[in-house]
Amino acid sequence: MKKSSLIPLLTLAFTASGHSADKALLAIPGKVIIESKLDTAPAEPWKTAKGKWEAVDGVMRGAEKPEDKHGAVSRLPNKLADFVLEYEIKLEGAKASSLSINAPKGHLARINITQKTITIQKDDSDHEGPDKAVIFARFATELQPGTWHKVRMEMVGDTLLGKVDDLVAWGSHEAFKQERVAPGFTVGGEFAFFRNFKISEATLNPEWESVKATLPKPGEKMDPAPAPAKKAEAK
Repeated sequence: MKKSSLIPLLTLAFTASGHSADKALLAIPGKVIIESKLDTAPAEPWKTAKGKWEAVDGVMRGAEKPEDKHGAVSRLPNKLADFVLEYEIKLEGAKASSLSINAPKGHLARINITQKTITIQKDDSDHEGPDKAVIFARFATELQPGTWHKVRMEMVGDTLLGKVDDLVAWGSHEAFKQERVAPGFTVGGEFAFFRNFKISEATLNPEWESVKATLPKPGEKMDPAPAPAKKAEAK
């Protein structure tokens, strides 16, 4: 089996190429921690507990398996300090996909992507209370099948910033100060494709306060989620 092209880069300095050439927002990317084209099926150190993950046409494809009764999940074991995480996604029938970051116990934050909405949020870590999810923004959108989209998550201190193409939102929460672990992808339905994955160390952008003033305040951009499709009446 061909080995994964996932490469830990121990000493590589930041270069302004690919996604990293984007205008600085919350964070300034630094040393690259992990970089991969995602051109093979997930192998160590990726952990794929659910779903079917494979290489198709030179990129990674994820799909939910009905027998799992759970979305497809593939994660890295990394522990992260302040970071910038970037990749590209293409939806080809999948109902949803997310970039998910965990805490040592429970979920921490995610960017959730469907063809109709982009949601950037702090996750509910316990599902039974008292913790609750906090949605920083929900954008109505129209993602066309077969089109690649750039995704970016930045986390510095207690603040998270999410970006999908030109849609950007941020939010702060005390929970973000804890250890961040197990970055990874989820897929609901089939299929979602992934490529050009990178995690970099990060420092606070000294111009963050000025940048923040140009973005929606947390909770300000809350487009309604589309209503569930009605089931066809039995004939």
